[in-house]
Amino acid sequence: MADKQINRMIADTFLKLADSLETGAQAPRAVIALTAMGSEHGEAELYQAAAMAARQGIKVKVIGTQPATCPGVETVLIASEEEGHKALETLLDSGEAQGGVTMHYPFPIGVSTVGRVITPAKGKAMYIATTTGTSALDRVEGLVRNALYGIATAKACGVAEPTVGLLNIDGARQAEIQLQKLQNSGYPIRFAASGRSDGGAVMRGNDLLMGSCDVMVADSLTGNILMKMFSSYSTGGSYESVGYGYGPGMGENIDKLILIVSRASGAPVVKGAIEFAAELVRGDYKSVFAAELKAAKQAGLDALFAGCRAQKQAGEATEAVVQPPKEVVTAEIHGIEILDLEDAVQALWKEKIYAESGMGCTGPVVLLAEAKVEQARSILIAKGYIGE
Repeated sequence: MADKQINRMIADTFLKLADSLETGAQAPRAVIALTAMGSEHGEAELYQAAAMAARQGIKVKVIGTQPATCPGVETVLIASEEEGHKALETLLDSGEAQGGVTMHYPFPIGVSTVGRVITPAKGKAMYIATTTGTSALDRVEGLVRNALYGIATAKACGVAEPTVGLLNIDGARQAEIQLQKLQNSGYPIRFAASGRSDGGAVMRGNDLLMGSCDVMVADSLTGNILMKMFSSYSTGGSYESVGYGYGPGMGENIDKLILIVSRASGAPVVKGAIEFAAELVRGDYKSVFAAELKAAKQAGLDALFAGCRAQKQAGEATEAVVQPPKEVVTAEIHGIEILDLEDAVQALWKEKIYAESGMGCTGPVVLLAEAKVEQARSILIAKGYIGE
């Protein structure tokens, strides 16, 4: 027993020495807390993850029912998951830990998590914004916020100018329009280009595999599915073996660094989440997030959201529109949300332009006569159905 204590003291001394050499005496390494109870693979799997992270030079406090025996890992003993979450809150509130990794957390509305995965085509890291939680009750507003959360997370982890793509889901086209407005008003967003031949910032399935962007914007339900696919596609789904977990809760309504893993997350993913947390602490994620939010608000973020809500309310009051005489429709206008498609057609009918709704290989389209395309585009841009 004495020999083990001496060996541990020696190991801890070397870890402290490494702190000083790596970060300087005034900047000690972050301490990351990990709740171990509740995993489908047992507590031992989480203790293994903590030991793996500690060997990478990260200090870990494991909240569990068994004492840890690995240098660099401390234990906070508890008897239940409820006690475990109280212990996590205490460690974070007291400053004994600067970040926490856990399997579930009741984030308030306005906060959602940004995951990080390894894309298979090139082994590139990609941030999925977002993967759990709800950024906003309005879908488009939520996607715009998700983009901001993803950008801030990537920047805090050292990606100086992250490229942003929007997964081709409901709301993506409208969110792209709002983000373009922010960009035009001075917010420095850098849009990615799809790897498909038609390019654009709206991403396809291929782009997920290729890692065509640094930040992939999606709603949290879609993002959650993506995280599960990326982390366990080689194991059959019961064991998440690759990546960094579901990421930190980002938003204005949270003052703690909480990262989420799944009950199916194995030691490699939990270790990745601990590393992710330590990166965010080192990168001063709070200051980075505050700077991004400030820049977006200076570019008119609040007014943009207010306009979206007003447009949505105005759109709820519909009126009967008479269909113009039919014409041969051979031209297409792309970039319209599937949920807005019929409204866009009605808007053109109201201006005496005959149009039909359709579905092209890249998504919804408005079909109309070639001679009416430019006039119709101007109308749809003015009404906010497509971007310029």
